Amino acid sequence: MAGLNEPFTVGDLTVPNRIVMAPMTRTASPGGVPGPDVAEYYARRAAHRVGLIVTEGTYVDRPAAGAYDDVPHFHGESALAGWAHVVRRVHEAGGRIIPQLWHTGAARTATEPPAEVPSGIGLDGGPAGRAMTQRDIDAALAAFAEAAATAERLGFDGVELHGAHGYLIDNFLWSVTNRRTDRYGGDPASRARFGAEVVRAVRAAVGPGFPVFFRLSQWKVGRYEARTAQSPDELAQLLTPLTEAGVDVFHGSTRRYRLPEFEGSALNLAGWIRRLTGRPTVTVGSVGLERQYGEGDFTSGFTGPSGVAGIEELVARLERDEFDLVAVGRSLLANPDWAELALGGELDRAAPYDPSVLRTLA
Repeated sequence: MAGLNEPFTVGDLTVPNRIVMAPMTRTASPGGVPGPDVAEYYARRAAHRVGLIVTEGTYVDRPAAGAYDDVPHFHGESALAGWAHVVRRVHEAGGRIIPQLWHTGAARTATEPPAEVPSGIGLDGGPAGRAMTQRDIDAALAAFAEAAATAERLGFDGVELHGAHGYLIDNFLWSVTNRRTDRYGGDPASRARFGAEVVRAVRAAVGPGFPVFFRLSQWKVGRYEARTAQSPDELAQLLTPLTEAGVDVFHGSTRRYRLPEFEGSALNLAGWIRRLTGRPTVTVGSVGLERQYGEGDFTSGFTGPSGVAGIEELVARLERDEFDLVAVGRSLLANPDWAELALGGELDRAAPYDPSVLRTLA
């Protein structure tokens, strides 16, 4: 497991190993305020040697940013006080932590205010929400920038922008939901413009050493067959504006890290992004799980238990420089000490994943 135990540095952030806690929505922050239980939930993972924690998605300050109840906000006095406590506890436990900044875009089903989307089109290709005006776009850019500046002020170690899974930034990237005829729509580079402007606004709002992560995916919530990029060339066209805008690390979200992204190569999404951009990447997808996301009765996610899987192949890929960091999700919910077990070569002691852990903040 030596490859997992190497430090990693980007900007002013150095983490002691390559294990990342993946962002996982927990809906455990009533009124949008993360409480002491949320702080202890993250601190437990930090105390057990998770190298970097990426928080659950947290809403930026836009009326239509949220789609789900009890998700933490990243604005407002009470919510920010809660996040300040989270940061303190994670740092006291020896960890590093970055918030994932989120606008849910087309995932919002509430009618007031309606969802903000690029073209008034939802994930199913039908009418949904309200097409954003330039004023809406400018306001969203300002909300992301303000959230990033706040994260730096609160003592976070960087930020991650949620540009995956059918949410707002991804809605612009995907041709199904982005049919605009202005400068934000059309070819892949134009569809990436909004995301690049978010990155640029965030970069301008924080210090030069404050790292900006960017999560992207092919699949969307409820649309697991979706593909934002049909080929490496199209992926490169989407990535180039984001890279030039200042992304430090890309987080390639897949449901199964083992699967190749395009024919003719064994590289997964994170591997392709690293090859095309030269930037460090995070891989994710069923790490440590015997059963994989979207497999069998997991069609709509993890609806059943899973045994523990070894990570030899994962570590071999890491040591071949296919990617730089490894994000772990549900394995870390079942085992707050998963990182400690993995680094010590003791995953045979890990508990299997069971969906019942989703009802707790253990």
